[in-house]
Amino acid sequence: MSFIHEDFLLTTKTARRLYHQYAEREPILDYHCHLPPRDVAANRRFENLFEIWLEGDHYKWRAMRADGVDERYCTGDASPREKFLAWARIVPHTLRNPLYHWTHLELKRYFGIDELLDESNAARVWDRANELLAGDDLRAHGILRKFQVKAVCTTDDPTDDLSSHKAIAGSGLETKVFPCFRPDKALNVHIPEVFNTWADRLQEVANTGIGTLTELVEALRKRHDFFHQMGGRMSDHGVNHAYGEFATEHEAAAIFGRARMGHAATPEEHDRFAGYLMLVFGRLDAEKGWTKQLHLGARRNNNTRRFRELGPDTGFDSAGDWLQADALGNYLDRLDQEGALPKMVLYNLNPCDNYVFATMIGNFQDGKIAGKIQFGSGWWFLDQKEAMEWQMNALSNCGLISRFVGMLTDSRSFMSYPRHEYFRRVLCELFGKDMEEGRLPGDDSLVGPTIRNICYLNAKEFLGLDVS
Repeated sequence: MSFIHEDFLLTTKTARRLYHQYAEREPILDYHCHLPPRDVAANRRFENLFEIWLEGDHYKWRAMRADGVDERYCTGDASPREKFLAWARIVPHTLRNPLYHWTHLELKRYFGIDELLDESNAARVWDRANELLAGDDLRAHGILRKFQVKAVCTTDDPTDDLSSHKAIAGSGLETKVFPCFRPDKALNVHIPEVFNTWADRLQEVANTGIGTLTELVEALRKRHDFFHQMGGRMSDHGVNHAYGEFATEHEAAAIFGRARMGHAATPEEHDRFAGYLMLVFGRLDAEKGWTKQLHLGARRNNNTRRFRELGPDTGFDSAGDWLQADALGNYLDRLDQEGALPKMVLYNLNPCDNYVFATMIGNFQDGKIAGKIQFGSGWWFLDQKEAMEWQMNALSNCGLISRFVGMLTDSRSFMSYPRHEYFRRVLCELFGKDMEEGRLPGDDSLVGPTIRNICYLNAKEFLGLDVS
């Protein structure tokens, strides 16, 4: 039997039945990812397996460094083929890392390659994959069709002109591609050289001066309106921790003014300014019925030397250990008191916080919107079998997994769509075991629709995206 067979990860008859009858054929709503919109607009053709599979993949770079592979083969000047061969050589050393599963699932689903990758077959795999990549089926649009991707939400800065989204909308692509408003750079008053460069760009695209806090908020509102006009219905924030202390408008204006003059905010000032703006962003989302995503808990750019050499998003981030409960509770409570609490999806990166998040969401359900505050799927280092189960168990024990909006790719790669399949297999294994061991009724008519809803329908209904 091949490694990636039809019942991969499904160890019981019930799990297999649930997967094949209720999960396998559901379409995908990829409501959070980092796919470059320009690649979709251009219907990018990938020249080789490196471009589609290794380009920008910091998961693989981390594993390669851990196996003693020189940086030249990760982010350096080695040729695409050399980098692929270097990756293939270490794949056998990734046993029990989710990369081993993902590697072989992706090779099978995209290229029909059903053998274990290693140094001995790397050249053959390279040639076969590149041959298939030359066809239209594995161009950007072909991949979205192949995996039944109904909608994609990219991640976009407020200063983006969304020209790629305009091009996609007029391209005839069946998959809907929506922008997602990610204003993280608006919080950078502690790094004025970064903040001011961004603010100058914002005033250009918003066609307004940004010399005061009021003008900053108005410019952000204008861009939020523009994203809405372009079909956007979601925002996202990638911050270390929630902000639970809030500057007054007067305090925030003073901090902003000093930053525009080139004076860095202190850590306390930064947190209070960020808290002020996060309230503004919450109100904007609530006014338009958007869903806000909070990605919390990453400790980024830990290796200063490497950050200076290679920049961000190159594989030097980890889980953090901030105390999240007080700040998150304060933030949600403040918006709720104002009547400005939008729908939210909360993701955490430290599994120690699973029960904090799973119980916190229950404090702010409103009895009107089912699952209004969501505990999001396992994210980043936690988007693998064990941690997915941790997240789903915490949600099940403290809330309603039946209302869970399920999986997303959170990926920059067009090769990541099998992660939805991976999640669905884990989901069906979890429910199937419970049914076989008597912890759930052995009734497919009860459990099956729950599986189907988690795979697709819950997200479709919750997010309110214009998906046919």
